[in-house]
Amino acid sequence: MENPYIQQYPELMSGKTVLYVHGFASSGQSGTVARLREVMPNAHVIAPDLPLHPDEAIALLQDICQKEQPHLIIGTSMGGMYAERLYGYARICVNPALQMGDTMKSHGMIGAQTFQNPRQDGVQEFIVTKALAKEYKDFCEHCFEGVTDDEQSLVYGLFGDEDTTVDGYADFHDHYRQALHFHGEHRMNDKSFMHSVLPVIRWIDDSQEQRERPIIYIGTETLADSYNKPTSSMAKAIRMLIEHYQVYFVAPSPSSDAAEYAVTTDWLTQYVGVPAWGHTVFTNQRHLLYGDYLIAREKTPDTMATLLEYGSDTFKTWEEVIEYFSRLGGQ
Repeated sequence: MENPYIQQYPELMSGKTVLYVHGFASSGQSGTVARLREVMPNAHVIAPDLPLHPDEAIALLQDICQKEQPHLIIGTSMGGMYAERLYGYARICVNPALQMGDTMKSHGMIGAQTFQNPRQDGVQEFIVTKALAKEYKDFCEHCFEGVTDDEQSLVYGLFGDEDTTVDGYADFHDHYRQALHFHGEHRMNDKSFMHSVLPVIRWIDDSQEQRERPIIYIGTETLADSYNKPTSSMAKAIRMLIEHYQVYFVAPSPSSDAAEYAVTTDWLTQYVGVPAWGHTVFTNQRHLLYGDYLIAREKTPDTMATLLEYGSDTFKTWEEVIEYFSRLGGQ
């Protein structure tokens, strides 16, 4: 059966090296590695099997970085913890296990364990001792030691809102400003990868290439129905638009208290997710927005963008909007 979520993007990270750092009890043959290679077929994805001891693992990763000079490092769980320490490179830390020693104890990882994926050395079983857990605890005490102003723009932290294994958002956000939540559990699946991780990869690739895409502004009044639920095909349209355009969401400026701001941002976080992070504009002067397209329910006099009046006979639903931009082909 065809996967409804996975789609190939040959241009994404094309010709670039991507280093994937796997999680605890996994390997370089995990499903995430296969997913990365399928979605970005023209990227060179490196995924080593990590040694069990943290000092050996970080030494291996630093050596690989020195030799390969990856354009992007993606680490999940324990791998996210290691990725944070690989300073100087663009990195995405997905549900990083920043207190790995404590996590081992609290989740019953002490004792005999089995690797979840095949490893090149053929080893399938290993033992986690209290001494090894302490090695991880000591190692994690040195997280964030290399954070500088330059690092702030290099690193994203993605945290699943249903993660019951680790919760490193607060620690990460204390050191990095680019910390955001996504809909998902601790283990990343196809849906959470495509809807949440892929947009960040695209941001990083665009930044590295100094690529400028046409700008679309979407009025938040077009996103919700009368019950404050997502309008039909809204999510489908946004997934399509962010492939070719720089998309921003435009909401009215809060009148006085912060509660109005919180309601809007919470709704966008819940129903739009990662694409709205850092891409939300609060203004009552939409005619001043500089961009290529504005999708809004009301007419905006003297707008500098091409207006698509949502709800009109021409753009009655998001399906008409999708058809319109499909014909434009990214222009």
